[in-house]
Amino acid sequence: MAEELATLAGGCFWCVEAVFDDVIGVGDVESGYIGGHVDNPSYKQVCGGDTGHAEAVRIRFDPAVISYDDVLDIFFHIHDPTQLNRQGNDVGPQYRSAVFPHSAEQEEAARAAIARVGAELPQPVVTTIEPLATWYPAEDYHQEYFEREGSRNPYCMAVVAPKLQKFRKSYAARLKNASAVG
Repeated sequence: MAEELATLAGGCFWCVEAVFDDVIGVGDVESGYIGGHVDNPSYKQVCGGDTGHAEAVRIRFDPAVISYDDVLDIFFHIHDPTQLNRQGNDVGPQYRSAVFPHSAEQEEAARAAIARVGAELPQPVVTTIEPLATWYPAEDYHQEYFEREGSRNPYCMAVVAPKLQKFRKSYAARLKNASAVG
């Protein structure tokens, strides 16, 4: 079966990328920008919050190994879908929770996932389902950022590392490297 793509925005793309890099069945994760009105935006422009883009990841996965539903379940586990235009201290529309489906089937699955998550949470889910738009890869220095800079970057140590540790404990059976749980 052919690989599929999932495009998800759940706050800082370094966090989301680091998690999905660890998942069995995921071949590639690319950080980038989607959903805005400026062509070829820069990180600085997107961080300003005025371009309309979300920091997002594009995940290439093998549906014979991991389903889109499972990708969505992990996505909703690793961020707070009840925070509007923010994740923790990262505030602005560029940090919104959003799903950008690549097909009608993915849109239906996203609606079902939002309903599942919404039934479990005390606050309403604010994750949006947005039309697939032009994808702009983030600058090279953002790709695999946590892997390269995580141990030296205070933001990564304070925000990304705990999120990744929580994920690894909850999803040990889904990890490419089982010894990463720890």
